[in-house]
Amino acid sequence: MDTIESMRIFIAVAGQKSFTAGAKQLGISTNLASKHVRQLETRLNAQLFHRTTRRVTLSDTGVAYFDRCVLLIDQFDELEGIVQERQSELAGPIRITAPTGFGAGELVEAIVPFQRAHPKVAINLYLSDQNVDILNGGFDLAIRFGPLQSSTLIARKLLTMPLVVFASPDYISNYGEPAHPSALSTHNCLLQTSSADPEHWEFTLQGKVEKFCVGGSFTANSPRAVVNMAVGGLGIGRCPFYAAEPFLKSGKLILLFEDKITSEFNLYAVYPSARHLTARIRALIDHLVTVLG
Repeated sequence: MDTIESMRIFIAVAGQKSFTAGAKQLGISTNLASKHVRQLETRLNAQLFHRTTRRVTLSDTGVAYFDRCVLLIDQFDELEGIVQERQSELAGPIRITAPTGFGAGELVEAIVPFQRAHPKVAINLYLSDQNVDILNGGFDLAIRFGPLQSSTLIARKLLTMPLVVFASPDYISNYGEPAHPSALSTHNCLLQTSSADPEHWEFTLQGKVEKFCVGGSFTANSPRAVVNMAVGGLGIGRCPFYAAEPFLKSGKLILLFEDKITSEFNLYAVYPSARHLTARIRALIDHLVTVLG
């Protein structure tokens, strides 16, 4: 087996604290991941993990080996990048993590032309609505909505979009359209719990930003879930424009308080400050800035 590949798999398993999750992140079987790690342990004559039925944790030797593995893999990728910069064709893997809804839709659509242009670049996309540890998870790149929380990461802004408020024509017909943000307290509001302050919505009134308390019978950590519930006529939702855009265009949703919208979302490409960007990763980020921006 390829030792470099075994080290990548070891990093993923250590980051996820699970053979199953680590294998899923890399798009391989759990058995193959276990086989690679066993090969490393045999080669080193050392136990890298403490294993239980529920999870795996690094042994003391494993912790020391993990730190050096991350450094060596980064150096290996940097070496590959130097060679690729002298070649006309990009090649090699890019491991990306991104939010589920945006990653499965808009991000994949943006990546399609990149992969057509660079067929030897292998994209490994891991979707999660949790902030995955990029370094320990073995990722080259994360796509994240702001605000960013870690100063150890480097971020490049891909786009800025507004948070929009909307409801279906059926909901408006049944319950009326709120004439002022203060009236939202009398409506069933659909809350996106992954936002910074889901129970308070901001609006600009007479040049001043004000917050209004909202609540309702439905909460979700996915903007698309909020949008789909609003399309069903169950309430008034708020989420990033990209999720609601198709339904606003088709007339299934109506934009509310358009002249009072103030909140915005930034989307970033994020990577560890200590990690060298290979030619293929730089090319992908440049491509996403162009396509999404």
